[in-house]
Amino acid sequence: MRLKYALISRLATDYPIRRLCQTLKVHPSGYYAWLANPHSERAKEDQRLLGLIKHGWLESGGIYGYRKIHDGLRELGERCGHHRVARLMRQEGLRSQTGYRRRPGHYGGRPPLAAPNRLARQFNVTEPNRVWVTDITYIRTYEGWLYLAIVIDLFSRQVIGWSMQQRMSSDLAIDALLMAVWRRKPKQEVMVHSDHGSQYSSADWQSFLKANNMIGSMSRRGNCHDNVVAESFFQLLKRERVKRKIYGSRAEAKADVFDYIEMFYNPKRRHGFNSQLSPVEFEKRYFSSLEGV
Repeated sequence: MRLKYALISRLATDYPIRRLCQTLKVHPSGYYAWLANPHSERAKEDQRLLGLIKHGWLESGGIYGYRKIHDGLRELGERCGHHRVARLMRQEGLRSQTGYRRRPGHYGGRPPLAAPNRLARQFNVTEPNRVWVTDITYIRTYEGWLYLAIVIDLFSRQVIGWSMQQRMSSDLAIDALLMAVWRRKPKQEVMVHSDHGSQYSSADWQSFLKANNMIGSMSRRGNCHDNVVAESFFQLLKRERVKRKIYGSRAEAKADVFDYIEMFYNPKRRHGFNSQLSPVEFEKRYFSSLEGV
């Protein structure tokens, strides 16, 4: 019936409305009622939901897909299915950011062993400040490379330490770990897992671990899956932020990476490992549960 009314509205400039209604076998009063309110309640509700969906998608920086948007709507008290959210996002052209892959190449070899693989891919940790993972990546700018070192707590996947410099030295890695120690002030021994980079096998790094009651763990050479949590964070960073920007200077890149880590990833970005909670919120609820015991 609504399709007939829409057809009448389109042809009304060329033909009398009564004749069109007679041809399509609809009553003129029904047509005029539809003309006063052409949108169904369902269509109106879709428009309202679409406004909330756009807000959540823009707040994420244009990276969330329908699953995370749906989780956000449920937290707001909205009762709608994820298929409906997916349909509305598809119609509006709202998509998640996907598609970053590691460069192909050979990563084999047998380097000297500074520490065994104590972590052994046991990435599910039940307490904060028990196991931290660290790694280094590079970001392209018009001034040259900017190197980023990060430290992640495996319990919540929160980035608890980071450092950015124009050279990939042992100081870069140590500064990131120093920030993590300053922020967390762990009271028990912490395992720190890394790859076999020269920064992590250096004497300065090993001395820092011993001085701060930490024990080292290292991935096997060429086995990125041994440090997959740090690798996954870098993939998110590059896919959701770095690959979408062109940095004119290292200072510009530093400011943007800082914004991603401290203003979005840690406090806001939903993480599948954390039951769709941000790392900060996940830890907050953990400590609240301890206070209630």
